[in-house]
This record gives sequence, C-alpha cells and structure tokens, in this order.
Amino acid sequence: MVYGLAALDDRGRVADRVVMRALGWRAGLRLAIEEIGGVLTVHTEPHGDHQVTGQGHLRLPAPLRHRCALAAGDRVLLAADPDRALLTIYPPAALDNALAQPADTPGGEPT
Repeated sequence: MVYGLAALDDRGRVADRVVMRALGWRAGLRLAIEEIGGVLTVHTEPHGDHQVTGQGHLRLPAPLRHRCALAAGDRVLLAADPDRALLTIYPPAALDNALAQPADTPGGEPT
C-alpha cells in the first residue's frame, strides 16, 4: 500500500504524485469512481466516465463530493493498492467514523 494526503481544490480535483506514480496512472487513463459507505473507490475502466487529467489530477464528480460531504480545502487520505490498481479515498467524515470506533486493548477486550 502507498498512502498520501491531498487537499481537494475548488474544482474537486485531488493529486498526489507518489500515489499516482505507484499506481502507474497517467493522463487520459479512463477510470470508474464509486462511493460506498462514505468512502470512494477508484479503479481503471476502459470505458469509464472519468479520467486522469493532463496535469495528473483526479477530478471527483460533484454528486460524489456532496454525498461524502467534501468541500474545497478538505484533505483526504489516499490509499493506493498498486497490485490491484485500486485507489481508495477516505474523506474526513469516514476517517472520523473509523477513529471513533473503540480500539481493542492488548488483552482483546474493548476499551
């Protein structure tokens, strides 16, 4: 896995060169973007509706941004799985939910 943090710009674009390089994604590559439970998944799709921009950005469509409560300036966690050619984008609300879950103690009992 390769991780990065990126801020969403006013056009809904995110970019992280390390993540994109690890995935091998270049300008013009067709992609599919889906939202499941407030988390976005991005994968290559020959006939996908989305693509990597000429500058190497990924533009998140407005309906998905709204569904995930993303606004310009929000920082997202990018988790790239190069072996599966998959990018998972965690908006702040998804990270808040994940971090709010009680952690297990070393003895296996919830805190």
